[in-house]
Amino acid sequence: MNKKLISGLAIAAATTIALGVVATAPATAAAKKSVTLAFQGPLTGPDAQLGQDQYPGAEWAIAVYNAKNPAVKINLIKADSQCDGTVAANIAPGVAANKAVIGVIGTSCSGEARNSFPAYKAAGLTMVAPSASAVSLTDPKAPDRGFPIFHRVVAHDGFQAPALVRYATKGVSSPKIYLVDDQTTYGAGLIKYALAPAKKIGVAGTDSVPRGTADWTSVASKVKASGANVVIYGGYTAEAAKFFKALRDGGYKGILAAGDGVNTSDFPDLAGSAADGVRLTAADVPFDSLLTAAELASFQKITGVKVPGLYSATAYNAAQVFITCIEQGKLTRPAIQSCVNNTTFKGAGGSTIKFNRYGDIIGGADVGGYLVKNGKIVYDAIA
Repeated sequence: MNKKLISGLAIAAATTIALGVVATAPATAAAKKSVTLAFQGPLTGPDAQLGQDQYPGAEWAIAVYNAKNPAVKINLIKADSQCDGTVAANIAPGVAANKAVIGVIGTSCSGEARNSFPAYKAAGLTMVAPSASAVSLTDPKAPDRGFPIFHRVVAHDGFQAPALVRYATKGVSSPKIYLVDDQTTYGAGLIKYALAPAKKIGVAGTDSVPRGTADWTSVASKVKASGANVVIYGGYTAEAAKFFKALRDGGYKGILAAGDGVNTSDFPDLAGSAADGVRLTAADVPFDSLLTAAELASFQKITGVKVPGLYSATAYNAAQVFITCIEQGKLTRPAIQSCVNNTTFKGAGGSTIKFNRYGDIIGGADVGGYLVKNGKIVYDAIA
């Protein structure tokens, strides 16, 4: 994936957020010649590919906007929270303290989002997430909800989890499902919402294994002993690769499946031969399928990325939400929040985006099914 700093087309160089560094904003909105958006997600660490797949979508959207030579240009900076709630809790106050930042494209992971909320709520800093999908983040009854500053352009896991169960068991005779989560906000939430539809089909067992677990042999043995012919994992790429390797090394022959936290472009390499045939889902479709040939060529030239990764389309859409508001002259944090809450936006491929009161995209979104074939993740069909 491309990691170079943004250049060309009048976009300002991307910089990594450093805590304690505060930019001085112009005195009034009318005087502003530029504003800043932050992309927050994992750019380093074991789940870096998730953010690196997304970032080019936002990068391209802003570059195209800036190339039009608007009165107010947009700077894009990076806030690397590593898909880690603790890191996010340390990063977010620095982003919030940067007065030039009027919006956050992010976060990528649900735990990052939850731990960023205190700083961003206090600062009135609006978030539009490309992929943070835990249901609780927009649940009006949940203590960790992001209201009123959190929004997302992706369907939450109340949509993805049943689709994952359907896709994982498609074509399987007498399915017996074993469900495993990684105890994170995202992974545990995904499996929570997968459990009910799975029980209607047949559950062989469940397990909850802490994120960061290195040895998966005992879990693999329990799966084999259960008689399960389908395994569904709720978590992220690094652990899924280890878990699926342990299953295949132990002789497990059944279906392996996981949600969008595993649907990253580095998964096939990390899992090796164990990735073959793995079924994955995501509330996303390939970005290049939504672009014209000219737009794809522009994307490739600006980002250096030949094939857009998962959720680059939603990162583009998140950026477009902010761009639309900035084009309307909304250049302060309060103005951005009002605009995001009350405007209907156009996304990639002509899609319509409007948020409900608690930040979810109205109408949800289709969940796509993906297969790993010959070392590549390929789009299959609506799950």
